[in-house]
Amino acid sequence: MLVQYSFIASESKMTTASPKAKTRKAQATRQRQLEAAEDLFAAKGYFDTSIVDITQTANVALGTFYVYFPSKLAIFQELVRHLNASLRSHLREALTGLTHRAEIERAGFESFFEFVDRHRNLYSIVSQAELVDPDLYRWYYRSLADSYTFGLQQAIDRGEVRALDAETMAWCLMGMAHFLGMRWMLWEGKAVPKPQFETVLALIQSGLAGPPAGFGPAPQSSVEKP
Repeated sequence: MLVQYSFIASESKMTTASPKAKTRKAQATRQRQLEAAEDLFAAKGYFDTSIVDITQTANVALGTFYVYFPSKLAIFQELVRHLNASLRSHLREALTGLTHRAEIERAGFESFFEFVDRHRNLYSIVSQAELVDPDLYRWYYRSLADSYTFGLQQAIDRGEVRALDAETMAWCLMGMAHFLGMRWMLWEGKAVPKPQFETVLALIQSGLAGPPAGFGPAPQSSVEKP
């Protein structure tokens, strides 16, 4: 389950949840519903989960749900936004004080895998957003990519990373982290093995720093094209 939820505003036009409850009792009630929704969306899927399912699992009255959320879509959107905000916060904390891009990449990948390990519903819920709310789905990844791009561009400006397109590099690196996490943590339920982790870090380092000596462009073929 997620540790705590909070409404995170985004640039896209989406249905939003009602204002945060102010009393501790109300906050606890809201929290139970969000945790129930997370578990149900991950286990049954968004479309097969009803508001009644959420309220029964959270042990609240049906009418109570609408005090906090105007719709099932609203509670789903808040889950996705919170996952995004929590991941970004987790990464920022892990990268605080680091200055060189090589150590930032290592710490960033380690931090991402730690987050996935603690939030095993991440893949399921975010992937469902592609069908439930495409704008939200794109916002989730674009907001992560924007932050990544900014950091890479700074490294390029410092001369630590080869001068390639920072945005393209950001999406490529995100894809590597995403599929490694899926391969080991989601499918097998265990940490990415150290040899595999070191392999991807070596690949990243060689790619960001540039090709090794003698690794120039492929020679032109002397065979005429048909």
